[in-house]
Amino acid sequence: MRFIDEVSLHLKAGHGGQGSISFRREKYVPKGGPDGGDGGRGGDIVLQADERMASLLDFAYKHTFKAPAGKPGQGANKTGKAGKPLILKLPIGTVIYNSDTNEMITDLDNKDASFVIAKGGKGGQGNARFRRPSLRTPDWAQEGMPGEEVNVRLDLKIVADVGFIGLPNSGKSTLVNAISAARAKVGDYPFTTLVPNLGVVRVDEDRTFVVADVPGLIAGASEGLGLGIRFLKHIQRTRCLVHLVDVSKDMDPVEAVQMIEDELRQYDPGLLKRPRIIAASKVDAIFDRDYVQQLKSYAKGRGLAFTILSSVTHKGLKPLVSALAKIIFAMDRV
Repeated sequence: MRFIDEVSLHLKAGHGGQGSISFRREKYVPKGGPDGGDGGRGGDIVLQADERMASLLDFAYKHTFKAPAGKPGQGANKTGKAGKPLILKLPIGTVIYNSDTNEMITDLDNKDASFVIAKGGKGGQGNARFRRPSLRTPDWAQEGMPGEEVNVRLDLKIVADVGFIGLPNSGKSTLVNAISAARAKVGDYPFTTLVPNLGVVRVDEDRTFVVADVPGLIAGASEGLGLGIRFLKHIQRTRCLVHLVDVSKDMDPVEAVQMIEDELRQYDPGLLKRPRIIAASKVDAIFDRDYVQQLKSYAKGRGLAFTILSSVTHKGLKPLVSALAKIIFAMDRV
């Protein structure tokens, strides 16, 4: 399934129904008069968060949506039926911007979020509304009002408790697979992960948290290099970060950490203020054990938590899950 996290849409709420021009013509009723009813209100367009949706794929090919118009009024003072609201279901974490002004309109950041993005037009008044003592037979009615119209940009930022970050092929997807029921693509080449993967980690019978495997970052990602800022934005929703460093590679582990930290700092300095764990990954295939000690010393010097793990042998996974649960559930109590 394609992962789509940005789309532009043109939205138009329903037009109000026309008011009716009608006169009573009933047998044995000598004094008839205007009885045209009002038109129905046009349908609204409502954006609604849906936890069953994972991307904006449903909007990849259709970019214009129009809500139903209100029905015209009828005789006997009958008001036309209102147009049904058009409900567009979006993934949790979708931010809506006005495409013309680039201003944020709303953020569907929880499962109960909904927002009326365009209101339907008011129905026109029927001729019965215009009857006066000095005007007994008005022969006109109002047109319905047009519905609101807006151009929007939908920008999906995935919602997860924990974000796994690091250079390409540092073991993020394997870790997601190992601690959750997710089945992210795994390979021994860079950029195996081309889209964020979500997994649900069960701590005990009543508690779970969500982890996200964010595609690998490289130097210059904050400027668009590699997969660039397209996926850096997904880290903004996470509450804590696990920075995986592959210690099986012949690469200075501290430089690897600092490279990613520089990109996070340039994109959003606040990301480095979140709880963060430095994890020496792939310790089952260590190239140089000094790398682990270097990482541990660096983490200690920065006041960051440190752990070692192997998603293949499951070494260190339980302590990592416990540490993450402690961080996340402590936040929930605040």
